[in-house]
Amino acid sequence: MTDVSIPNYDKNNMPKTTKSAVLEKVFDIDMKYTKLKEMGPTDVLIKVVAVGICGSDVHYYDQGHIGDFVVKKPLILGHESSGVIVAVGDKVTKFKRGDRVAMEPGVPCGHCEACRTGHYNLCPNMQFMATPPVNGDLTQFIVYPQDFVYPIPENVSYEEATLNEPLSVGVHATQKLGVDVGSSVLISGMGPIGLLAILAAKAHGADQIIVSDAEQSRLDIAKKLGATNAVNIKNADVLDTVKTLTNGVGVDYAIEASGTVPGEQTSLHALKRGGKVAYIGVPTTDQTPLDVPFMTDHETTIMGIFRYCNNYQTGLKILAKNTKLVDNLLTNFYPLDQTKAALEKSRTDKSNSIKVIIYPNEQLRK
Repeated sequence: MTDVSIPNYDKNNMPKTTKSAVLEKVFDIDMKYTKLKEMGPTDVLIKVVAVGICGSDVHYYDQGHIGDFVVKKPLILGHESSGVIVAVGDKVTKFKRGDRVAMEPGVPCGHCEACRTGHYNLCPNMQFMATPPVNGDLTQFIVYPQDFVYPIPENVSYEEATLNEPLSVGVHATQKLGVDVGSSVLISGMGPIGLLAILAAKAHGADQIIVSDAEQSRLDIAKKLGATNAVNIKNADVLDTVKTLTNGVGVDYAIEASGTVPGEQTSLHALKRGGKVAYIGVPTTDQTPLDVPFMTDHETTIMGIFRYCNNYQTGLKILAKNTKLVDNLLTNFYPLDQTKAALEKSRTDKSNSIKVIIYPNEQLRK
């Protein structure tokens, strides 16, 4: 595993600022030294090693908002990250200097009804990285609570560990659906979340995993990850294919990760009677028509999926068993100073860029 340098910091010798990639306004990224949060007794100081670009980062970069979340002031992007601990607070018990870690990017309040009933991903006071007005971690150093930091398995690289954030979404969806041994699953949309959902479904026992997308290169990678059948929507009808492959019955479960109206509707209609569908993809429209007669006649279970909850540790275990496979998703690598170029690559080149990685400190891959 690639080693990185560990600065000689402690609680009495902390940096005051950190170099960050800041979104000033739409299409405008500036490199700035921003103030570093003061470290509390249960916090750790992390040198950020690798950050993956998410579709939400691109949306804020080129549109300035996602739904009701609007960039109203300069914002540090990035929330798919890994790093190394360089200092710990007085009451930190889980980590020590030099530990390689992945950061779960959402910190809930811990006191509201959602948190108290075990659904902290639905916390209305969630502080989620790179979701306005909360800054992300496209920065050289970050202070973070130890309870939302996880050890990276020894055989998982820093770059691979960044994939745990999108993978955890798929794990959450798979567990909410109840995907089990011998089941069939349709996954619509082969962006990073859809691709990694293949691993989640496979880990939970699915043995027939049908995927769909318009990019053949992504479908090819899906087959490498474990998809049993890949449907290019440019050349074939997804519903016809599902019916053929399931002897006219339909799939047990569907995971919709494209965010498109056709994908949303197809995922519903691909279900068997009594089937379940989880909607992950952010819709391209405010409202999507659903076939209520189909839903009632088939007694369909429909779930919305919002991020993840108590899944981060499971995701890292899945990654540790699939390092050679997930490395196929890491396609482009940039230093922090080239954050704008990295965002443009992710925004404009869907065929050749699956997961773009930015290195806030030293660059490990070219």
